[in-house]
Amino acid sequence: MMGDSMVKINGIYLPESNALGHLKSHPLQLTYDGDFSEIKEQEMFKGATPLPSHLRSGGDQGKRRSRASSCPSSSDQSRLDTKAGSKADLQEKDTEIEVNEVFWNTRIIPILHELEKKENIEMLCAACTQLHHTLEEGSMLGNRFKRRTILLKTLYKLVDVGSDLLSLKLAKIILALKVSGKNLLNVCKLIFKISRSEKNDSLIQNDSILESLLEVLRSEGLQANTEAFLYCMGAIKFISGNPGFLNEMIGKGAVEILLNLIKQINEITEKSGTCLPNSGHLLVQMTATLRNLVDSPLARSKLLSISALPQLCTVMGQYTGDKDVCTNIARIFSKLTSYHDCCVALANYSRCYALFLNLINKYQKKQDLVVRIVFILGNLTAKNNQAREQFCREKGSFPTLLSLFHTFYELDLHSRKHVEEGDERPPARRPPAQAEDVLIKLTRVLANLAIHPRVGPAIAAHPRIVGLLLATLEYKSIDDCEELVINTTATINNLSYYQVKNSVIQDKKLYIAELLIKLLVSNNMDGILEAVRVFGNLSQDHDICNFIVQKNVHKFMIALLDAKHQDICFSACGVLLNLTVDKDKRVILKEEGGIKKLVDCLRDFGPTDWQLACLVCKTLWNFSENITSASSCFGVETTDTLLALLSSFLDEELALDGSFDQDLKNYHRLHWETEFKPVAQQLLHRIQRHHTFLEPLPVPSF
Repeated sequence: MMGDSMVKINGIYLPESNALGHLKSHPLQLTYDGDFSEIKEQEMFKGATPLPSHLRSGGDQGKRRSRASSCPSSSDQSRLDTKAGSKADLQEKDTEIEVNEVFWNTRIIPILHELEKKENIEMLCAACTQLHHTLEEGSMLGNRFKRRTILLKTLYKLVDVGSDLLSLKLAKIILALKVSGKNLLNVCKLIFKISRSEKNDSLIQNDSILESLLEVLRSEGLQANTEAFLYCMGAIKFISGNPGFLNEMIGKGAVEILLNLIKQINEITEKSGTCLPNSGHLLVQMTATLRNLVDSPLARSKLLSISALPQLCTVMGQYTGDKDVCTNIARIFSKLTSYHDCCVALANYSRCYALFLNLINKYQKKQDLVVRIVFILGNLTAKNNQAREQFCREKGSFPTLLSLFHTFYELDLHSRKHVEEGDERPPARRPPAQAEDVLIKLTRVLANLAIHPRVGPAIAAHPRIVGLLLATLEYKSIDDCEELVINTTATINNLSYYQVKNSVIQDKKLYIAELLIKLLVSNNMDGILEAVRVFGNLSQDHDICNFIVQKNVHKFMIALLDAKHQDICFSACGVLLNLTVDKDKRVILKEEGGIKKLVDCLRDFGPTDWQLACLVCKTLWNFSENITSASSCFGVETTDTLLALLSSFLDEELALDGSFDQDLKNYHRLHWETEFKPVAQQLLHRIQRHHTFLEPLPVPSF
């Protein structure tokens, strides 16, 4: 909705490209001249200059710039008079409250005299601190007491001194006196300028100016002075970039204040159908601040308690044309969805899926935004079957993902040569390129979606998606981009689970097997594991079993049993189990000491993984189908070890006496009773029937 936004400056609307003057070139100065109600402002908008960059982009917090200089003297600046005698000023005069003459003369006047001397910065700062405390003591803060303009006159003159420390103390008093209109705008600009420099963070913290800024957001009308809000919010954004301020900000209600303002903006936009002047710029600052705040667990908890996520989604929907706003909110969601409770909350907001798809389509080639949207989708679909289904039900979900995949696949192909020529570092140490980063996140989403029992077969039958996955494996090696290759292989693994007639994975199974061999011979254990998992699914096919034996892949699977890596042993054992379904291939288990290695896996991992123990027993059961002698089938020593292990593992008290919590104990019991126990009992009885006990069984050691 934002499009080429217009910015209001002193009542005049200008295109953003010709908008506010930047503060670095024209530092702010407040002065008092003549009548108490008339405040002059320096000329900040001389000529057409861009909007201050930090008020538009939200910027990275590590890139805050120092001020160009301290506030200049009045003789160095041209000025614009602020209109005197505003309606607000007249209303204030009607309700002015009398002050205690004795208190004013004995307590306030001496401090004002000290301030007018302008002897040195230290004394001025001390006098300002004393003045603030004294005004508070005399209940003279606010905008409804006589002689307030005398105070403002003295304070405005001191801005010319040019000290950041003094300016902050002055600003704090001025805000406490509840100035409005141009005066509020100017003091917010002053604080904004000071906050741009990280070296001033300690000054900001010591003077607690943050509380004054938050009070502006809390008490002032959003539509009455949007520009003042913009500078106030810009200062708060800078302050939030320092982690040392987060607890203070959250404790003072920053999260609630910001969400209340966002809600107001949403309601105004929905009612009027148009955006407030400067609202896009204001939202950039708000969302950048929230992005910093969500690093705190307390802030995340508050966001959930006030149902903030739907409001942020609404902003995204209303400001789809404002890439900065959308990118900041995507950054917020990227952080939030890394936590389970926040991830569930966003996943349950059904409108978010169509919103994210719309943004992907609109900004398909804008990597910085797209990569975050896809990362969020990866988090939402990681452990939530309902989220997988909801996303896939959205119109155009698969075409959008396919188009995105194709776009960044092509970009990666074209950039690959340039990256290799221009980067002297070894590929393993090179960070992923931008196109690769999107593909990494996208293949993760596809892998997650493939888990759904209805979605997975549909993806497996999609020629273009499967084609791009295989093309990625074909041109990318594990050394080129480890994450992308592993995610792509994991996606193929999930798709290979479905044994459906129209599966492109099944049609291309031999080609896939060829591609996986280069992963098996790599030195990357994560890559090897994913490749073995795919072989575990594909080896249910007779042609793949023949391929495995012809290419000696089975020897590699047997060797992996020695890896002492539980997941790898499980997957390798699954491949060997599928091979032993074919009677002609059972003999291969005798190669490379396969039987002994299987029994070693049973001994090492059985008590902690009854599913793996079940696979080992099934493999040995198939292998021993035509057994005549246990010793000749398994070997004497291996037979004795196997008998002892099975007897021990089938003893319920021994097998389930692990130091696990109750949930884990229930999980182990379930797999022990339903998977391991039945096949282990059958195997034990078979071995006992074909074994001659010549000596006592050895006591197994664990």
